[in-house]
Amino acid sequence: MNCTLMERDGYRLLVADGDGPPIGSARDATDLIGEAWHQEASAIVIPATRLDPNFFRLRTGVAGEFVQRMANYRAKLAVVGDISTYVAESDSLRDFVRESNRGETILFVPDLAGLIEKLRRAHPTPA
Repeated sequence: MNCTLMERDGYRLLVADGDGPPIGSARDATDLIGEAWHQEASAIVIPATRLDPNFFRLRTGVAGEFVQRMANYRAKLAVVGDISTYVAESDSLRDFVRESNRGETILFVPDLAGLIEKLRRAHPTPA
């Protein structure tokens, strides 16, 4: 999986490339976690367009398995981009996104600036 390490305001972010095959399997999560640890990244960033569309259909279990893997390894995940179409189609997804954004582990943000702002609020000094 092609990723780029990016430094923003002192935060090291492992950013999945915008182009490539869909991301969503537990194996994909494990690969990203391993790369993030290797690069000493504070968060894994995935463009919403790269996620398997089934990730946004909670009944498929794709998001649950992926997010559980991230949580098991205490990896921070940020989904960056517009997911409004998916959210409009599912009350469950809307609730999942809202609850996720109340925490620190899984974040849904419109852009990198929004991510940095959330990270800053949660951890004023980069970890």
